[in-house]
Amino acid sequence: MNTYKENDLVIYTDSKGNHIDTFVIFDTDAQTGLTHINHFNLKVKLADLQLHPGSVKGATIPLADELSFKLFTQLKKKYTRKDTAPKTSTAVILYHDITQPKLANAS
Repeated sequence: MNTYKENDLVIYTDSKGNHIDTFVIFDTDAQTGLTHINHFNLKVKLADLQLHPGSVKGATIPLADELSFKLFTQLKKKYTRKDTAPKTSTAVILYHDITQPKLANAS
């Protein structure tokens, strides 16, 4: 099984056949087989990914400078918070018993 590690540049093929250049946020999960990519914060099957041809030996995002490293670290923290946050649904309250005010009889 081909797996991807964080920072790998990959090409994601969506359900419509579009090819999107993106990068891996977290390594491929060994239990689910899903890879967490940056594109819309998706977790996708390995069949939908391929290593970018411009990649050289995997991790090709330039993290040598401090700013790039900090940005990637912040992005990982953001997605970790999203993944571990309790799932809440926004409930819509509907009022079925709306009473109509009584109108005075017009003369």
